[in-house]
This record gives sequence, C-alpha cells and structure tokens, in this order.
Amino acid sequence: MAALTSINGGRCEAGEVHVIIGPMFAGKTTDLLRRIESESSSGRNVAMIKSSKDTRYANDSVVTHDGLKFPCWSLPDLTSFHHKLGDDEYHKLDVIGIDEAQFFEDLYEFCCKAADHDGKTIIVAGLDGDYLRRSFGSVLDVIPLADTVTKLTARCELCGKRAFFTLRKTAETQTELIGGSDLYMPVCRQHYVSGQAVIESTRNVLESYKVSH
Repeated sequence: MAALTSINGGRCEAGEVHVIIGPMFAGKTTDLLRRIESESSSGRNVAMIKSSKDTRYANDSVVTHDGLKFPCWSLPDLTSFHHKLGDDEYHKLDVIGIDEAQFFEDLYEFCCKAADHDGKTIIVAGLDGDYLRRSFGSVLDVIPLADTVTKLTARCELCGKRAFFTLRKTAETQTELIGGSDLYMPVCRQHYVSGQAVIESTRNVLESYKVSH
C-alpha cells in the first residue's frame, strides 16, 4: 500500500473500501457483521455506523433480520461521525462498517476522505437498487472507489430461485419506505416482472377509487 501523510504529520497506510450490495434479505448485514467481527478479533479497532432513519430493531445496534447484533453509532449523516467520536478516538480507528448505506447522502465524500486520506478500511453494505430497480442513494457511486465489490443474492420467496431484486408488496410509491418482510420480498426476475404488474394494477384500482370518492 502507498504511504500517506496524516493530519498530525506522521505516516499512515492508505485505506481500503469494500462494498457489499444486493436485494433485501440477501444477508448483507450478516456479511458486514462477520467481516467487522473478524477485523476486531484480529486486534484492529472497529466502529459500526447505521442510519438513524432505520429504527426497525434497535437504535444503538446494527441488527440482522435473524437477530444478530453489533453496537453502533446511529447517525443522520456520516460527516458528523468524526466530530462525535473525537479526534483521538477517530485516529485510533482502523475499520469502519456502514450499514444501510443507501440512506447516507454523503457516503461518497466520507469514503473518499476516510480511505484516501485517513487510512481507514471502510466496509459498506447497502441496497444497490430500490423497489423499481433504480439506483438507490449513493451506493453505486462508491463502486469506482472500491477495492472489492460483493453482490449477494437472496432466495425468491415465490419459487426458490436466486433472487436479485426486491419487490414491494404495497402500492406505496415513495422511494424511502423502511420495513421488513411486511413490506418487501426478495424475488427472481420472472416474479419481479409479474409482481410489479399485479401491484401496478392494484395501484390503478386504488387511484380510481380515490378519484370516484
């Protein structure tokens, strides 16, 4: 790795960026926790961050769908992390995990600074696409910065094949609608297309009902 000059004038190693993407229920958070715990077991100083928007399981922990958890900083943005942690503690950090990364608008800037200038290893986990299969947040923007990119798949809830996409079960149309299996399911391409058609029909019926009443 190339050596960098740190803020205090010393020398530090260049950092790394690793990205974990995939649909909901693909095990992204589980993989992130496994990597963070492995780094911690190796004697490296670690910290975990998640978006304060995600309050599904716990405010002070990253929690997987099957109940694994790890203490974390719950923040509205990443820029505030260094300030909240303090200079001394931040400089001691080796590895930073970021869960539900699609909710952080400053993800790209944070990863650039932390890896390129501060010598941190950043492990990012998030959705690469929303329920319409469009880019979600800044996760895809980070891929050009990444040392590695891992795309995980789930199992289609309707047929058992590999699932690459997330199907929203409701007719809600806002991009950010936080939920679990009550609102979303992982699906293969065939069932994404057919499921979207059903949901679109439902949405049209609901809209017609609103207009007529």
